[in-house]
Amino acid sequence: MEADVQTRTGSLGDFLKSRRARVTPDDAGIVSYGARRVPGLRREELALLAGVSVTYYTRLEQGQSTNASPSVIDALARALDLTEDERAHLHDLARPAPAKPRPSSTPDRVRNGTKTLIDAMTEVPAVVLGRATEVLAWNRLGHALIAGHYDYASPERPATRPNLTRMLFLDPHTRELYANWDEEASRAVASLRLVAGRYADDAALTDLIGELCIASDGFAELWAHKPVHNCMSGTKQLNHPEIGTVEVGFEVLHLPDNPGHRIMTYTASDSPARHSLLLLATIVQGG
Repeated sequence: MEADVQTRTGSLGDFLKSRRARVTPDDAGIVSYGARRVPGLRREELALLAGVSVTYYTRLEQGQSTNASPSVIDALARALDLTEDERAHLHDLARPAPAKPRPSSTPDRVRNGTKTLIDAMTEVPAVVLGRATEVLAWNRLGHALIAGHYDYASPERPATRPNLTRMLFLDPHTRELYANWDEEASRAVASLRLVAGRYADDAALTDLIGELCIASDGFAELWAHKPVHNCMSGTKQLNHPEIGTVEVGFEVLHLPDNPGHRIMTYTASDSPARHSLLLLATIVQGG
């Protein structure tokens, strides 16, 4: 497993190096001298652009300094032309690292009110996810749309809960469900890395990432590229075994009283999709 799964200090250095490598001198508006042994900016060039000393930046990238101020992190983010999500991730990584991931003392559970809410959404597929993309609950339509081959009651058993990221990379039925699997996989990894930086003390996240790096070459390759993106909405093209090809929109709603918990809802993107979801609802009700 990568070192940056284990500590924020290692993650910060690795992430800085990955983003430094993608910025060329031309991009940064500086003159390049001499042969370049590595892609992107040199350390001294980035330090100059960010207004910090080369020694300080080197220590930061090598994990020897763990007290970078927010202003320094912002300066590095500007010099590296980071996106808003990448900037937020850099700040997460710069926070002091926990001694080690802390296992939860009790299994994570969905609030009764949240479960009642999604159950009342009879025409909208909905899934409640925990930090590590484990399924805490789903309504009947959400279950039928994305995981009908799983036991409906499986989220109630913490030890064997479905996990959307694990399913995406290790479950062949889930892989067949997504017409644009490569896009879905990239999006899932980019979102997971953002969450992992925010909750580096979460043992379930650390275990999931380690498991997938070992079990899936595809996941390990994507994780090594260090994508970061907060995927809050978009579309998914599904090849559903009962209703055929359907394009659905998705929205992610974060729950303020449960950090890391969020509801993912799926909606019809056009008239054919509405008919498909109504058909699926009819199938679910008939079952």
